[in-house]
Amino acid sequence: MGADIVLWMLLLLLIQVFIGIHIGIALAFCSGLGVYLMLGSYEAAVSILGNTAYEAVRKDVFAVIPLFVLMGDIISKSGAAGDLYQVCNRALRRIPGRLAIATIAGNTVFAAVTGVSIAAAAAFSRIAYPEMKKLGYKDTFSVGAVAGSACLGMLIPPSILLIVWAILTEMSVGALFLAGIIPGIILALLFATYVVTAAKINPDVAPDPKASVTSYVPLRRDELVGAGGIICLIFLVIGGLWGGLFTPTEAAGFGAIGAILVGLTKGMTSRDLLDAIYQAGKTTAPIMFLLIAAQMYSRLLALGGAINFIQSIFLSIGAEPWIIIALMLIIWIILGMLVDSVSIILLTVPIFAPLALSLGYDPIAFAIAGILVIEAGLLTPPFGLLVYTVKGALPDKNVTLGQIFKGSTPYFICILIAAMLVLMVPSLATWLPNVAL
Repeated sequence: MGADIVLWMLLLLLIQVFIGIHIGIALAFCSGLGVYLMLGSYEAAVSILGNTAYEAVRKDVFAVIPLFVLMGDIISKSGAAGDLYQVCNRALRRIPGRLAIATIAGNTVFAAVTGVSIAAAAAFSRIAYPEMKKLGYKDTFSVGAVAGSACLGMLIPPSILLIVWAILTEMSVGALFLAGIIPGIILALLFATYVVTAAKINPDVAPDPKASVTSYVPLRRDELVGAGGIICLIFLVIGGLWGGLFTPTEAAGFGAIGAILVGLTKGMTSRDLLDAIYQAGKTTAPIMFLLIAAQMYSRLLALGGAINFIQSIFLSIGAEPWIIIALMLIIWIILGMLVDSVSIILLTVPIFAPLALSLGYDPIAFAIAGILVIEAGLLTPPFGLLVYTVKGALPDKNVTLGQIFKGSTPYFICILIAAMLVLMVPSLATWLPNVAL
């Protein structure tokens, strides 16, 4: 009876999400209604869900999210992202499609201090696109590089998606952070390979690197300070986790302090700092609400025995494990066309993660592959959150959504290739956590 109620609640949940009800409200409502129907007591349902929410917010790991978001917002507002882009641009000035490569390289490093792809997409839309436009890069090629490479923020630590996944599955945040490093670098290399290949095959999409380099302009001191500050923050946060000096929560705290120091060095005013804190609060509050609602949803699944029931359904069809995993990936891609990444994780991971474990897949490798596929949803129509972010942030309003979606397609394919590599070679994700932890 419990499993039947849960399945009805899942159906109701999906209906609510697709008709536009906020995912947090839908999760909380279905969890409350489902527990009430199972127990037959309003007081018992409120007590169980209240205790679930209370225990959720007591976890130290919840402090990781606002601190890392604050770190990224301070770095964004300080102007260090533009400094980083200029450093990458000068260093890569002889490579075909150098400005697109600089965008990818800048996003790779910037991702290690933001954790949110939207911040990178908005920043590099204003920084990188005008430079590519000025040197004659095709619009589709330029916006594709900005939107596609911004996906790196969801994989390279400190990623908000990795934190949410860890909280829902009770995995180590530090282990998932380290697991995302090598696949993130591989993904960046796949992006760069595509850019260089496209620039060589079709020179019209990007100018000749020698022709685009006029006179070398030395980097300014403030540009070196901004870019160097980001590099130091990466060593502080990731190095501290790798070396066992910090827990993820401590690393987030030191990262936020380091970001403030970088911002002050860059000349941030107290008003700028307050704006960054305010923006971090606006970003964090909905995520925290979603996580509390997701804990209630997980309790509903546990009380109803839904996970074992759904596993038995999948396993009873007698399909090979890879076919079941493929079905999960397809579901993620379809959901990515309709809802945002955090919502996809909240809806599916409590069910998919235990199922993958029962099929013999390493939980860390499955998490990284899952994040990659969910990342791809940020570039798929009609939702394509990153595409809409780039469109809204671009100074050139003549660029259409269709051009951004078209330019992002090769990056979408690269992301899926990286996910397949992680599933086929789990050590790409598990090696660093096994060595460091």
